[in-house]
Amino acid sequence: MPLTGRKITILGAGIAGLAAAAALARRGAEVAVLERADAIREVGAGLQISPNGVAVLRALGLGNELAAHGVQGREVVLRDYRAGREVLRLDLSGAAGDYYFIHRADLVEKLARAARAAGVQIRLLHEITGVAFEDGRAHLTTAQGAHLTADLLIGADGLHSVVRGLLNGRAAPAFTGQVAWRALVPATGPVAPVANVFMGPGRHLVHYPLRGGELINIVAVEERADWVDEGWNHDDDPANLRRAFAGFGAGVPDLLARVERVNLWGLFRHPVAARWHGGPAAILGDAAHPTLPFLAQGANMALEDAWVLAACLERHPDTDTALSAYQVERRPRTTRIVDMATKNARNYHISFPPLRAAAHAALRIGGALAPGGPLKRFDWVYAHDVAARYPLTAAPMP
Repeated sequence: MPLTGRKITILGAGIAGLAAAAALARRGAEVAVLERADAIREVGAGLQISPNGVAVLRALGLGNELAAHGVQGREVVLRDYRAGREVLRLDLSGAAGDYYFIHRADLVEKLARAARAAGVQIRLLHEITGVAFEDGRAHLTTAQGAHLTADLLIGADGLHSVVRGLLNGRAAPAFTGQVAWRALVPATGPVAPVANVFMGPGRHLVHYPLRGGELINIVAVEERADWVDEGWNHDDDPANLRRAFAGFGAGVPDLLARVERVNLWGLFRHPVAARWHGGPAAILGDAAHPTLPFLAQGANMALEDAWVLAACLERHPDTDTALSAYQVERRPRTTRIVDMATKNARNYHISFPPLRAAAHAALRIGGALAPGGPLKRFDWVYAHDVAARYPLTAAPMP
């Protein structure tokens, strides 16, 4: 049944919060998004939107926007770090649908526009410092001392979610022993719509085009013992990035030489939340299941969460029943995604030369004998279409 008249408050105007807001408003809910920043913005970085995430964006009416502002990925190529020798080529045309590379800021802007078009109110400069449940409602306190109430509160407030902490208590994350740099550089000529992954001892580097090939997105991961603060807004000296990947070849040195600004962040492992809902509140996205970037599924899982949460609230008049159905549907899948992303890092970073050579040879042989086989192992990720499983039953927004 439509959510007409249901008043829902969402914390956080990132991908998860804006997608949930748009999905709920399209079903008739009255939605307000509270964002602590003074503007809707995201740091400059690229995202890979695989077919499972594309399905949600199309269901939200953003298919044309994605095609216009993203780069449709054709291949993922795994390479040895030193000379760039090809290890395995994954033809994305064999995936379960279209695959895109898009600037995070572009996706956030499109989601914000879709949410506002559906009637969502986005309220900036609302930093929530306290949440309490009383009389079946959520009571919020802002940094300015204001008090707000919500009939249903959805925490899309990221790694350090206030709502997750209220539902699950605080759990200290574990440092993975890895740090990552992110950078964007202008392209100097035509760039193939390919994600190149250079695998080296204790480190790997990924790059792919954005914005029609005008920019190249770089993500570089290094194993180290140093403890680095969590969060991806720490500025670093590009010389440190170049030094860490000095042994890489095949155009990587030229690419890194053009980096003028880079952000560094430590990678931490968080448990998937045990409780995704309680009382008048629920969580989604990074608030529920922070995911390491080694499967490129963080944004895609947030999009899936948003659609399923809205669909469950639409299908079940009782809020607790709806939120229980949402957790039952989403927690097993996101747990499997988190676990697989964690394992992928080890596969990229084999340090012992004979073992690395043997692993790369096995990938080459497997790819040669069954060209579509390596990609088939991701069918359970890419072919999972929550928009088809939970079609919109309320009248869609124009």
